[in-house]
Amino acid sequence: MRRSGREPTAGGLDAGRPDPDRGGATVLLLAVGLVFVLFGTFGAAIVAAGMAAQRAAVAADLGALAGAARALDGDAMACASASDIAGRNAGRLVGCHLDGLDVLVTVEVAFTPLPGLTRVAAASARAGPVSG
Repeated sequence: MRRSGREPTAGGLDAGRPDPDRGGATVLLLAVGLVFVLFGTFGAAIVAAGMAAQRAAVAADLGALAGAARALDGDAMACASASDIAGRNAGRLVGCHLDGLDVLVTVEVAFTPLPGLTRVAAASARAGPVSG
């Protein structure tokens, strides 16, 4: 009878060697966890961008309404009022123009979707008296 040089043990021929599949579930679980973390991070970044766009739109709308309320006082007063309201709504007025009694404003809102990455969302709005 031929022998391979290994003596059989009580657990079989391979009882002394580690199982090559041992720990595979741990690596798989870590990979799945990393995928969830990445999807969550990018999902949060997308939500932050949407919220910033909405915040910019609200600041622009309210700024235009505030400017239209002061349109009879002139361009400087209307734009100052629009800038004040836009600033109170976490925005920065980057454009303001008085067109008759209509006020056109553009507002920017800065946000950080991912650590170390700052972006800007912008929105424009127009407000004035109802023309019939």
